[in-house]
Amino acid sequence: MSGPVAERSPPLPRRPALALPTGRELVRRVAPPGIALGLVGAALWLSGEPGGSRLALSLTFGALFGVVLQRSRFCFYCQWRDFLVAGDPRGLLGILAALAAGLAGYAVVLGAWMPDPGGTRLPPDAHIGPVGPVLLLAGAVFGAGMAISGSCISAHLYRLGEGSPTAPFALVGTGLGFVLGFATWNPLYLVSVADAPVIWLPRHLGYAGYLGLALAVLAFLAWPLMKRLPDPVAPNLCRGSDPLRALFSGRWPVWLGGLAVGAIGTLAYLRVGPLGVTAEIGGRARQAAGAAGLLPARLEGLDTFRGCATAIREALLTPNGLFVAGLVLASFVAALASGQFQPARPRSGHAIRGLLGGLFLGWGAMTGLGCSVGTLLSGIMAGALSGWVFGVAMFAGAGGTLWLGRRTGLLT
Repeated sequence: MSGPVAERSPPLPRRPALALPTGRELVRRVAPPGIALGLVGAALWLSGEPGGSRLALSLTFGALFGVVLQRSRFCFYCQWRDFLVAGDPRGLLGILAALAAGLAGYAVVLGAWMPDPGGTRLPPDAHIGPVGPVLLLAGAVFGAGMAISGSCISAHLYRLGEGSPTAPFALVGTGLGFVLGFATWNPLYLVSVADAPVIWLPRHLGYAGYLGLALAVLAFLAWPLMKRLPDPVAPNLCRGSDPLRALFSGRWPVWLGGLAVGAIGTLAYLRVGPLGVTAEIGGRARQAAGAAGLLPARLEGLDTFRGCATAIREALLTPNGLFVAGLVLASFVAALASGQFQPARPRSGHAIRGLLGGLFLGWGAMTGLGCSVGTLLSGIMAGALSGWVFGVAMFAGAGGTLWLGRRTGLLT
């Protein structure tokens, strides 16, 4: 007679194997906070050095600018193309918002620094350049470079942080374009630029007059665009929202990016200098071209004009250089955190469009004493007629080149 059969205990549930993050996922988790802490540490170290507070602020403003550009896709050409091709006005409204915010901020700053704008002095370091046929040509060529390469210079810098296959070639081409601009500067200066007037509109209209007129022009441009806005989609609030996820993952509205750009532009001018991204590129290109014997013996009158200065850089660390470095690194952090860092292997088309478009961008920026950020954005905020003229020519050049490229099948 057999004894009772022992009952078997049920098997213990297996624990799921711990999934190890992939190399790309590990980089995405670790690199953003590491680089962000590195930027903060670099700014703190610079601020503690003699005369380093300006460098620290430049790095900080550059990092903020890079995050805003990347998160809101703030790009002059991209927004213009979206409107021309798809009829989407939201990007252009973001640009107008940036100008409106910056105009108001600059009016406060300049009014405190120079209560009477009617004298002979110009605001310190403001991007106010000569107005003439050469400026129109420079703006149109710069716009053509945007259409060929796919972005303006500032957008190529933040897209470098996203892993763009075109951006490195466009930035190399921009440096070569600056060298070409130096080579053609003297004849253009002697023929037209030397006698071109430098017009600061608040001198003739006053601060309130210029601000009112500029805002009226922006409202005139914004009104038909607002009529073309798509119907708003009501947010689904029932599911709740994660503010941090929205901040670091989703794209920001372009109007929000525009307001942030205007605010950063005002603070940067108050504490460091006007926004601009080409001074360091142009200065280093001038330094390299001079060392290679490719520069004219004398660049007539170039260093007497205001704008994105292209003086030869003697110091290793410069305010604009740190601004650009902060822009690229912070855009890389923002792209990694949002999953938008998508490096791609460059093809021949990327190289050709980048180099050729960059050549146009560099020549236009050098000859126009700045780019879409320096001459257009900072110039208009400061009250420079040159900013408005460059902007009109830039958008016309970009639109015309895009139209021709789509007709011929060379641009999409």
